[in-house]
Amino acid sequence: MRRRRVLFFTVAVAALATAATLGVRALVGATSVMPNCTLGSGPAAVDLDPEQAADAATIAGVALRLGLPNHAVTIALAAALQESKLYNVDYGDRDSLGVFQQRPSQGWGTPAQLLDPGYAAGAFYSHLAQIRGWEALPISTAAQLVQHSADGSAYVQWEEEARALARALTGEVEAGLTCRFDGAPAPRAGALATAAAKELGASWQAGDLSRGRDWATAEWLVAHAYTYGVVEVSVRGMRWTSGSGRWRPSASTRTAPSYRLAPLRKP
Repeated sequence: MRRRRVLFFTVAVAALATAATLGVRALVGATSVMPNCTLGSGPAAVDLDPEQAADAATIAGVALRLGLPNHAVTIALAAALQESKLYNVDYGDRDSLGVFQQRPSQGWGTPAQLLDPGYAAGAFYSHLAQIRGWEALPISTAAQLVQHSADGSAYVQWEEEARALARALTGEVEAGLTCRFDGAPAPRAGALATAAAKELGASWQAGDLSRGRDWATAEWLVAHAYTYGVVEVSVRGMRWTSGSGRWRPSASTRTAPSYRLAPLRKP
């Protein structure tokens, strides 16, 4: 059996009647599929849960809005993978919070701000930009200079995963990230538009800016699909659906990214 690297915790099923909770993969029935996202394919594929995928896409999206190079995204993702495994946690060492475990007492922001992944990512990039020559630094070195971790060597272990995630979420690799879930979460059109504008920029729906930008927007939508009730995303001749969890060619798609929300549930 092929072994796949996973970035989330697994729980053994103790009995047929029990199921795992708290964002972990579990056996819940012959036809039911727990919401999950996958980076890449084959034996080297990396599995994430929807929260991890959404936080990673937010980190990449903020860099896109700020006009930062992909190397910045890789550095930030390596830091977040080490600090929180890409979970927006409300606890940590001393007063550390959020995906980067930033500390209010160290001037990173208020607790409420640091529990907003978009704000936290922006704060990380602001500190990164103050490091002279960061663009040429190794990933782990740059991450440590921002984070000032007690063990700066720990970031090295996440470089490969961070680089792969960054390539997919910045549009460098097309159709690199997919997510799959059964059913249709409640659509949240207003919340999606607000989050996308905040993280990707006000012109996020413009499309046709560049091939990489279009794919970055499309992957942001896929990564946040479970949160906002997106069931279909199309871009540049490809279409993703939540039920299949795959990108497939589609002659009817437009060049610019577009999406379809789940239908409103009847009361």
